[in-house]
Amino acid sequence: MKRVYNFSAGPSILPQAVLEKAAAEMLDYQGSGQSVMEMSHRSKEFDAIIKSAESLLREVMNIPDNYKVLFLQGGASSQFSMIPMNLMTKNGKADFVITGQWATKAHKEAARYGEANVVASSKDKTFSYIPELDPATFSKDADYFHICMNNTIYGTKYHTLPETGSVPLVADISSCILSEPIDVSKFGLLYAGAQKNIGPAGLTVVIVREDLLGEPMEKTPTMFDYRIHAENASLYNTPPCYAIYICKLVLEWIKNDIGGLEKMKELNEKKAGILYDFLDNSKLFQGTVVAKDRSLMNVPFVTGNEELDAKFVKEATARDLVNLKGHRSVGGMRASIYNAMPIEGVEKLVAFMAEFEKNNQ
Repeated sequence: MKRVYNFSAGPSILPQAVLEKAAAEMLDYQGSGQSVMEMSHRSKEFDAIIKSAESLLREVMNIPDNYKVLFLQGGASSQFSMIPMNLMTKNGKADFVITGQWATKAHKEAARYGEANVVASSKDKTFSYIPELDPATFSKDADYFHICMNNTIYGTKYHTLPETGSVPLVADISSCILSEPIDVSKFGLLYAGAQKNIGPAGLTVVIVREDLLGEPMEKTPTMFDYRIHAENASLYNTPPCYAIYICKLVLEWIKNDIGGLEKMKELNEKKAGILYDFLDNSKLFQGTVVAKDRSLMNVPFVTGNEELDAKFVKEATARDLVNLKGHRSVGGMRASIYNAMPIEGVEKLVAFMAEFEKNNQ
């Protein structure tokens, strides 16, 4: 069986142990005689799956009891509308830090529903850093303050959270969820598309503080009302059943095989360290991110020559190091080294980079 080292930004690599477990249970889930793909979302078997997934997520992330966990659909992009519809309802305004494409889209969508203030941006340098924030520029009466915690395309991450006081902090954590411990209590709402560190595309996880489940905007569609999903335990409609099942398996893997998020962080820091150390000492390759703002999950780099970049990607693919082409807005290369990427995958990438550098001086 052939398995490549998949550096895709998403949908991304899944733990092999999870895929093997899912394969073993594909035709007959725990003696039920059916696949999770074909069982009713109202069945006792799936009820146990979704409850286990939520319980595991609460345990692994140490989610306080006064937060609701919602398993939704529509990707993180649906939250760009859902959040203002549910939260921008007191003073009709929110603050945004623009650190990349997804933060930009979240701001643009929120501006359709109220006053969306940009308090800082790193667009001036192609989003290669996290901007310094001046609390004096924050709106004291904002309904929420939005950040994209890890920027998949540009490879930056917040290592220090904004101090927003009584204003709820909202964060898109799609590409860093489950990669390290996070203090959920510092946020009003967290949201993430699943296809980076949780499971396959199709599932969106929202973690929202109960006191923010107030009155949504009057014309909010029923399917965009957080209260409806909270009151129905994420079963108001047919949820993405199989994606939730894979999410459960991933969480079991993190808890039982890895040993929790502290250990996960150690492994991720080791992987990222191997790659960043090489980049910092390379004469051919350069990282594109300010060192203090580097992501553990997404590492963009360039040679400075587009033809050489394309040659590198082609030759890497031939070595089973796949999906290394950078996003079109940045160019170059990007290695997404999510939780499921084994250390040996990063080691093989760095070994090939060293060989390529030697052969292309």
